[in-house]
Order: sequence, then structure tokens, then C-alpha cells
Amino acid sequence: MKLSVVIPAYNEQESLPQTLQTLYASLSKHDIPHEIRVTNDNSKDNTLQVLENLSKEIPTLVYETNKGPNGFGYAVRYGLERFSGDCVAIFMADLSDDPEDLVKFYKKMLEGNYDAVFGTRWSKGGKVYDYPTVKKVINRMANFIIRMFMGVKYNDTTNAFKLYKRETMEGLKPFLSAHFNLTVELPLKTIVRGYSFAIVPNSWTNRKYGESKLKIKEMGSRYFFILMYCFIEKTFSRGDYRKKTKV
Repeated sequence: MKLSVVIPAYNEQESLPQTLQTLYASLSKHDIPHEIRVTNDNSKDNTLQVLENLSKEIPTLVYETNKGPNGFGYAVRYGLERFSGDCVAIFMADLSDDPEDLVKFYKKMLEGNYDAVFGTRWSKGGKVYDYPTVKKVINRMANFIIRMFMGVKYNDTTNAFKLYKRETMEGLKPFLSAHFNLTVELPLKTIVRGYSFAIVPNSWTNRKYGESKLKIKEMGSRYFFILMYCFIEKTFSRGDYRKKTKV
């Protein structure tokens, strides 16, 4: 099963070399057929030049520039509309996600034939390194609200790092989110629409270079919009969007 890894990148010239080299090394070591698909989100630094240079040493690297509209959600969606694999993971350009965790996700999907595999940083086996205190408080509050509102037990919905089968991703369309709220839309739709999923502990490490693109003050209403949409679909759609069972 071929794995596609979609990586949104905006002004990540410093982070990308280590991220892509480490990711390629892990996937190659485990003999996982794959492509690494980076969306350059119209970066203003030398991200594009860095990608061009890295493509000479990483044969599975594919990169394209999203000329607009721009934003985290648009950049991820750009990759999700173009990936070639049988399954697809969303992975951060700053190496906050661990490539070895992605290997665990992939093996778990194969082992149980799951439609998706979600990571959790906050359950037994999960780890966070240098997680900003304010961000952590907001994260835990947001995930608590999602759990209570949607009636789900999963405790790390807001983390983008997840793996989906191609058929699952097709079943989650159309995508509504243009920004970081896409990280909530995809797993909540997966759950609401009846796709199977496994939960695997994973780690998170704060970025070494640059700054986070997540602007918390701008995202509150957008997260709330997606949460309300998924709640309305769950409550009133009468199963119209649920996974179709093969006869």
C-alpha cells in the first residue's frame, strides 16, 4: 500500500531539510512505498529553492506551489486533491511530528484494515516536548469541548497528524475549512460518517526554527463553525453522508 505524506509549507526554509531527510530515511528504512508531497504555500523566503535542492537527493519528493488562495487549510487541501497513494498522512514541515510514529500509524492501518489512524499525545504512551504552556491549556480546553459536544472519547482531535485511506478521504469531501480548522473537520467527519479508526500514541516536539503559523485569536470562530457543522450533520443528516457498506 503506497503512502502519501502531505506537508504544507509556508516560509519553512530552515525546517524542511531536516524534516524531509529524516522522513525519507524512516520510510525507506521500513521499506514503505511512498511519496512525500510538499505544498509550498506561496512562501516569501527561500522555501522553493530549498525544495528544488532537496529533490535532487530525495527521489520520492514531489513539490508544487499553491499560488492561491493561501492558508494552512488550502495548502493541505491542495495536496489532498493531488496525492497518488492508497493512503495519505498530514505531516508538519517543522518536524513536530515523528516519522517513526508515522511508520506505526501505517503498520496499524495495515494490521487492522482501519479506514483511518489517529494519534494521541495526551494518553498513555504519548509525549510532548517543549509544549508552550498557554497553547497546552487552550488545546486541552478545546479538545474537552469537542469531546463533550460531539460525544466522542478521542482526546486529540485538533492535532493534524493523522492517516487516512484514500477511500476515506474521498468520503470526507467536500472540504469546508480554509485554515487550521481543517484539522478538526477531517477527524470529526471520519467519526460522524462511520469510518473505522484506531488510536495510536504519538509524540510532539516544538519547532526548532521559525514561528508557528497558528494564530489562536483568529481561529476560535472557525473551529466553532466546523464543530457546529459536524454536530448538525451528526444530529440531522439522517445518515446521508455515512460510509456506504459494501454488499
